[in-house]
Amino acid sequence: MKGKQNPESTMQMKKNERVLMIAASRKTRGGISAVLHAYTKAAFWKKWDCYWLETHIDRSLLQKFIYLFRAYARFTILVHRYRILHIHFSEPPSAARKLCFFIPGLLLRKKIILHFHSFSTETTINSRFRPLYRFLFNKADLIFVLSESWKREVSSITTNRNIQVIYNPASPHSTSPQNLKRENTILFAGTLNERKGFRDLIRSFASMSENAPEWKLTIAGNGEMESGKELAKELGIHEKVEFTGWISGEQKENIFNKAGIFCLPSYAEGFPMAVIDAISYSIPVITTPVGGILDVLTNGKDILTFDPGDQQALATCLTKLVNSVEERNKLAENALKKTDKLFDLSAIGEQISQIYTQLISTNQKKR
Repeated sequence: MKGKQNPESTMQMKKNERVLMIAASRKTRGGISAVLHAYTKAAFWKKWDCYWLETHIDRSLLQKFIYLFRAYARFTILVHRYRILHIHFSEPPSAARKLCFFIPGLLLRKKIILHFHSFSTETTINSRFRPLYRFLFNKADLIFVLSESWKREVSSITTNRNIQVIYNPASPHSTSPQNLKRENTILFAGTLNERKGFRDLIRSFASMSENAPEWKLTIAGNGEMESGKELAKELGIHEKVEFTGWISGEQKENIFNKAGIFCLPSYAEGFPMAVIDAISYSIPVITTPVGGILDVLTNGKDILTFDPGDQQALATCLTKLVNSVEERNKLAENALKKTDKLFDLSAIGEQISQIYTQLISTNQKKR
């Protein structure tokens, strides 16, 4: 007698319950791609037969248009195979591009999740593009946001109350860094632009480096690198500042494993992947209280925070950690203990998988 087939499995196959993940290219450098790269390593990715449809790439305007056109052509072929559209977007150009996939998804009555990764309300939901975001949010079945703070902000512009917080996961890494020997290095990782505040860090480091001659600064990221080098040279600290360019893979692991302090002096964030990664590598963090950081972490206990642009306060934070290995260890241990499960990829993947199941099981549509 043949073994009985699992009825639930059969039902899933008949319903064709797959997830089409719509987001920027794998080659695009930024938080959304980093999140999806992490997702591909989670159990839910295979369980739900997820497919990453790449819609945007950091190249010329013409190449971006061609890339989007090809993505849409592929979408028209693939969409009928998928029950859930999980759409990742952030700033207005990203939101506008996603309309190409969102509106057909509505017409085909797909289950639609909008995963909102914005770093600023002023450039998105409180900008002149507010009607676009309201339309998207009102028509979606479900909205994912990066923190409780962002949940409150999004709730203020939409009648959709199906909003859930999904924290970004720590990027998977192969080492267990708690017991590694740290170097006297302050690490910044992210895009080198005004919003990330990397020039504030260079200036603050310059103001306190004379009293910490053994410490160096590593700036990891792409963007305005040449202007950063010029500033370091102008301040007379160019020999103590290393610019690595964008880091990933083994190079990223090596740099994070050695860093003694992590600093992200941003002016605006959603929930920065770089901070999450630093915590997962047991690096004490100095950052600004932007986005959802203070929803999870406590200033003075888990991290040190300062107001964006306050270079003197940043220098004070740097000096405090440079002068105290005990303080560095305390912050790193407390932050990791508090967030170990919260940013754990397996736990987040299981949460997403359960939400997919709930979404499939309901026939209610917000249209």
